[in-house]
Amino acid sequence: MIFNHLGLRPIELSTVTIDGKRYYVTPEGNKYPSVTTVIGSNAKKQAGIARWRAKVGKEKAQAVSNRAAGRGTRYHKLVEDYINNELDESKYRDQPLPWLMFHSSKHVLDRINKVYLQEAALYSDLLRIAGRVDCIAEYDGVLSIIDFKTSAEQKKEAWLYDYYVQECAYACMLQERYQLSVKQLVTIVACENSDVQVSVVEPKKEYFLRLQEYIQEYEDKHGRKLGG
Repeated sequence: MIFNHLGLRPIELSTVTIDGKRYYVTPEGNKYPSVTTVIGSNAKKQAGIARWRAKVGKEKAQAVSNRAAGRGTRYHKLVEDYINNELDESKYRDQPLPWLMFHSSKHVLDRINKVYLQEAALYSDLLRIAGRVDCIAEYDGVLSIIDFKTSAEQKKEAWLYDYYVQECAYACMLQERYQLSVKQLVTIVACENSDVQVSVVEPKKEYFLRLQEYIQEYEDKHGRKLGG
Protein backbone atom coordinates (compact mmCIF):
# COMPACT_ATOMS: atom_id res chain seq x y z
CA MET A 1 0.00 0.00 0.00
CA ILE A 2 1.37 3.41 -1.02
CA PHE A 3 -0.35 6.38 0.59
CA ASN A 4 -0.93 9.55 -1.41
CA HIS A 5 0.07 12.72 0.48
CA LEU A 6 -1.39 16.01 -0.70
CA GLY A 7 1.32 18.18 0.83
CA LEU A 8 -0.80 20.49 2.96
CA ARG A 9 1.59 22.80 4.82
CA PRO A 10 1.65 22.00 8.57
CA ILE A 11 1.54 24.66 11.27
CA GLU A 12 4.53 24.90 13.58
CA LEU A 13 3.55 25.25 17.25
CA SER A 14 5.81 25.00 20.30
CA THR A 15 4.58 23.81 23.69
CA VAL A 16 5.01 25.09 27.24
CA THR A 17 3.92 23.74 30.60
CA ILE A 18 1.92 26.10 32.80
CA ASP A 19 0.82 24.92 36.25
CA GLY A 20 1.39 21.35 35.11
CA LYS A 21 -0.81 21.76 32.02
CA ARG A 22 0.30 21.62 28.39
CA TYR A 23 -0.20 24.78 26.35
CA TYR A 24 0.59 25.42 22.70
CA VAL A 25 2.17 28.70 21.61
CA THR A 26 0.64 29.99 18.37
CA PRO A 27 2.55 31.96 15.71
CA GLU A 28 0.89 35.10 17.13
CA GLY A 29 2.25 34.33 20.61
CA ASN A 30 -1.02 33.23 22.19
CA LYS A 31 -0.92 30.29 24.60
CA TYR A 32 -3.82 27.88 24.25
CA PRO A 33 -4.36 24.72 26.36
CA SER A 34 -4.27 21.31 24.74
CA VAL A 35 -7.74 19.99 23.92
CA THR A 36 -6.66 16.72 25.56
CA THR A 37 -5.90 18.63 28.76
CA VAL A 38 -9.20 20.51 28.61
CA ILE A 39 -11.30 17.36 28.20
CA GLY A 40 -9.20 15.37 30.66
CA SER A 41 -9.65 18.02 33.35
CA ASN A 42 -13.40 17.39 33.51
CA ALA A 43 -14.38 16.86 37.16
CA LYS A 44 -16.51 13.78 36.47
CA LYS A 45 -13.73 12.18 34.45
CA GLN A 46 -11.14 12.95 37.13
CA ALA A 47 -13.40 11.52 39.84
CA GLY A 48 -13.82 8.31 37.84
CA ILE A 49 -10.06 7.93 37.48
CA ALA A 50 -9.59 8.56 41.20
CA ARG A 51 -12.13 5.84 42.07
CA TRP A 52 -10.41 3.37 39.75
CA ARG A 53 -6.97 4.12 41.21
CA ALA A 54 -8.33 3.68 44.73
CA LYS A 55 -9.97 0.38 43.77
CA VAL A 56 -6.94 -1.27 42.11
CA GLY A 57 -4.28 0.38 44.23
CA LYS A 58 -1.73 3.07 43.44
CA GLU A 59 1.07 0.80 42.21
CA LYS A 60 -1.12 -1.32 39.93
CA ALA A 61 -2.87 1.77 38.55
CA GLN A 62 0.47 3.36 37.70
CA ALA A 63 1.72 0.14 36.09
CA VAL A 64 -1.42 -0.14 33.94
CA SER A 65 -1.18 3.53 32.93
CA ASN A 66 2.50 3.23 32.02
CA ARG A 67 1.88 0.09 29.99
CA ALA A 68 -1.01 1.69 28.10
CA ALA A 69 1.01 4.83 27.39
CA GLY A 70 3.99 2.86 26.09
CA ARG A 71 1.78 0.63 23.95
CA GLY A 72 -0.01 3.61 22.49
CA THR A 73 3.18 5.54 21.69
CA ARG A 74 4.75 2.58 19.89
CA TYR A 75 1.57 1.78 17.94
CA HIS A 76 1.20 5.41 16.87
CA LYS A 77 4.78 5.47 15.62
CA LEU A 78 4.20 2.31 13.59
CA VAL A 79 1.07 3.78 12.02
CA GLU A 80 2.81 7.10 11.35
CA ASP A 81 5.71 5.38 9.58
CA TYR A 82 3.33 3.20 7.58
CA ILE A 83 1.16 6.07 6.36
CA ASN A 84 4.30 8.10 5.58
CA ASN A 85 5.44 5.19 3.37
CA GLU A 86 8.52 4.88 5.60
CA LEU A 87 7.88 1.66 7.55
CA ASP A 88 11.10 -0.21 8.41
CA GLU A 89 10.06 -3.51 9.97
CA SER A 90 13.48 -4.10 11.50
CA LYS A 91 12.95 -1.13 13.85
CA TYR A 92 10.07 -2.88 15.60
CA ARG A 93 11.29 -6.45 16.06
CA ASP A 94 11.68 -5.87 19.81
CA GLN A 95 8.08 -4.60 20.13
CA PRO A 96 5.92 -7.70 19.56
CA LEU A 97 2.67 -6.40 21.02
CA PRO A 98 2.47 -3.08 19.11
CA TRP A 99 3.64 -4.93 16.00
CA LEU A 100 0.84 -7.51 16.37
CA MET A 101 -1.73 -4.76 16.96
CA PHE A 102 -0.48 -2.89 13.89
CA HIS A 103 -0.76 -5.93 11.64
CA SER A 104 -4.21 -6.72 13.02
CA SER A 105 -5.38 -3.23 12.07
CA LYS A 106 -3.52 -2.93 8.77
CA HIS A 107 -6.57 -3.84 6.68
CA VAL A 108 -8.41 -0.91 8.28
CA LEU A 109 -5.49 1.49 7.82
CA ASP A 110 -5.48 0.58 4.13
CA ARG A 111 -8.88 2.27 3.80
CA ILE A 112 -7.08 5.59 4.36
CA ASN A 113 -5.71 7.65 1.46
CA LYS A 114 -5.25 11.21 0.21
CA VAL A 115 -3.51 12.28 3.40
CA TYR A 116 -3.80 16.01 4.14
CA LEU A 117 -1.99 16.13 7.49
CA GLN A 118 -0.54 13.63 9.93
CA GLU A 119 0.63 14.20 13.51
CA ALA A 120 -0.04 17.87 12.87
CA ALA A 121 -0.58 20.79 15.23
CA LEU A 122 -3.82 22.78 14.97
CA TYR A 123 -5.36 25.60 16.95
CA SER A 124 -8.46 27.77 17.14
CA ASP A 125 -8.53 31.45 18.05
CA LEU A 126 -12.31 31.21 18.41
CA LEU A 127 -12.26 28.31 20.87
CA ARG A 128 -8.83 29.24 22.31
CA ILE A 129 -7.62 25.65 22.34
CA ALA A 130 -4.99 23.72 20.39
CA GLY A 131 -3.86 20.16 19.85
CA ARG A 132 -2.11 17.64 17.65
CA VAL A 133 -4.34 15.57 15.37
CA ASP A 134 -3.37 12.00 14.46
CA CYS A 135 -4.46 12.13 10.83
CA ILE A 136 -6.59 14.13 8.42
CA ALA A 137 -7.25 12.12 5.29
CA GLU A 138 -9.91 10.44 3.23
CA TYR A 139 -11.33 7.28 4.80
CA ASP A 140 -13.30 5.21 2.31
CA GLY A 141 -13.09 8.27 0.06
CA VAL A 142 -14.54 10.73 2.60
CA LEU A 143 -12.49 13.54 4.20
CA SER A 144 -12.20 12.64 7.88
CA ILE A 145 -10.57 13.34 11.20
CA ILE A 146 -8.92 10.02 12.04
CA ASP A 147 -7.87 9.13 15.58
CA PHE A 148 -5.77 6.07 16.43
CA LYS A 149 -6.26 4.46 19.83
CA THR A 150 -5.09 1.29 21.58
CA SER A 151 -6.83 -0.76 24.23
CA ALA A 152 -6.69 -4.10 25.98
CA GLU A 153 -10.14 -4.87 24.54
CA GLN A 154 -12.95 -3.21 22.64
CA LYS A 155 -14.41 -0.16 24.33
CA LYS A 156 -18.05 0.42 25.17
CA GLU A 157 -19.72 3.03 22.99
CA ALA A 158 -20.09 5.39 25.96
CA TRP A 159 -16.31 5.36 26.43
CA LEU A 160 -15.83 6.56 22.84
CA TYR A 161 -17.91 9.70 23.29
CA ASP A 162 -15.12 12.00 24.43
CA TYR A 163 -13.01 10.83 21.49
CA TYR A 164 -15.75 12.19 19.23
CA VAL A 165 -15.71 15.47 21.15
CA GLN A 166 -11.94 15.76 20.73
CA GLU A 167 -12.16 14.90 17.05
CA CYS A 168 -14.89 17.51 16.65
CA ALA A 169 -12.47 20.05 18.13
CA TYR A 170 -9.90 19.14 15.48
CA ALA A 171 -12.59 19.51 12.80
CA CYS A 172 -13.29 23.05 14.05
CA MET A 173 -9.58 23.90 14.07
CA LEU A 174 -9.15 22.52 10.55
CA GLN A 175 -12.04 24.61 9.26
CA GLU A 176 -10.65 27.75 10.88
CA ARG A 177 -7.03 27.27 9.79
CA TYR A 178 -7.43 25.64 6.36
CA GLN A 179 -11.09 26.22 5.38
CA LEU A 180 -11.57 22.47 4.99
CA SER A 181 -14.74 20.75 6.20
CA VAL A 182 -14.65 17.11 7.23
CA LYS A 183 -17.67 14.87 6.78
CA GLN A 184 -16.89 12.23 9.37
CA LEU A 185 -14.96 11.41 12.54
CA VAL A 186 -13.18 8.07 12.46
CA THR A 187 -11.90 6.32 15.60
CA ILE A 188 -9.74 3.24 15.10
CA VAL A 189 -9.05 1.23 18.25
CA ALA A 190 -6.42 -1.52 17.96
CA CYS A 191 -6.86 -4.09 20.74
CA GLU A 192 -4.34 -6.42 22.37
CA ASN A 193 -6.45 -9.48 21.48
CA SER A 194 -6.16 -8.59 17.75
CA ASP A 195 -9.65 -7.09 17.57
CA VAL A 196 -10.01 -3.80 15.70
CA GLN A 197 -12.84 -1.48 16.64
CA VAL A 198 -13.81 1.13 14.05
CA SER A 199 -16.33 3.86 14.73
CA VAL A 200 -17.43 6.33 12.05
CA VAL A 201 -19.73 9.19 13.07
CA GLU A 202 -20.75 12.55 11.68
CA PRO A 203 -19.43 15.70 13.46
CA LYS A 204 -22.70 16.35 15.27
CA LYS A 205 -23.70 19.58 16.98
CA GLU A 206 -23.96 17.74 20.31
CA TYR A 207 -20.21 17.02 20.26
CA PHE A 208 -19.49 20.71 19.72
CA LEU A 209 -21.81 21.69 22.55
CA ARG A 210 -20.10 19.21 24.88
CA LEU A 211 -16.73 20.63 23.82
CA GLN A 212 -17.94 24.11 24.77
CA GLU A 213 -18.99 22.78 28.18
CA TYR A 214 -15.53 21.30 28.73
CA ILE A 215 -13.88 24.57 27.70
CA GLN A 216 -16.10 26.60 30.03
CA GLU A 217 -15.43 24.23 32.92
CA TYR A 218 -11.68 24.47 32.28
CA GLU A 219 -11.83 28.27 32.19
CA ASP A 220 -13.86 28.40 35.39
CA LYS A 221 -11.31 26.17 37.14
CA HIS A 222 -8.06 27.54 35.73
CA GLY A 223 -8.94 31.09 34.79
CA ARG A 224 -8.94 32.71 31.38
CA LYS A 225 -6.59 31.24 28.85
CA LEU A 226 -3.49 33.12 27.89
CA GLY A 227 -4.67 34.12 24.44
CA GLY A 228 -4.64 37.57 22.91
